[in-house]
Amino acid sequence: MSLSPSTGDAAASGRPGPPATAPGRDPLGARRRDRRGRGLRGPVLPPDLPGHRTRADRFDDHVLAAVERLERRWGPQLEGTEFAVEEVPPSHPAPWEHGGVPLGRYFPSDVGMPARILVYRRPVETRAVDDADLAELVRDVVVEQVAHLLAKSPEEVDPHFRG
Repeated sequence: MSLSPSTGDAAASGRPGPPATAPGRDPLGARRRDRRGRGLRGPVLPPDLPGHRTRADRFDDHVLAAVERLERRWGPQLEGTEFAVEEVPPSHPAPWEHGGVPLGRYFPSDVGMPARILVYRRPVETRAVDDADLAELVRDVVVEQVAHLLAKSPEEVDPHFRG
């Protein structure tokens, strides 16, 4: 007895065919991670718990806190200024930057572009000892850049500036 290659009829040959759904597979074809009977895998922490936040999220929170603090005092002068976080500074430093890795940068407003202040996350994080030190360092970097924007000394912008 020969099987037709197009049908592959296992019942005609007397051999059992594959089950309708293979074990470990969803009927719709999605794969599941239930290796060795340990149960389905999922996130260790649910997204609504504080431990779920990444270092980048926590860094962004520090920048927002520093900006909100300065906006209470310098709100009208900071209106329209954009604050952003980037991972690392570009590999080519600006002409006025000599030595070292910048922690932040101020870009004055240009035609069609508002003033922008960037804080570089990785260089700031590598200089901080712990989370409290990171919050102070972020605040100081933001204060220095806002001081450039306002053409004032950092001590005038924030009396708690530690330099």
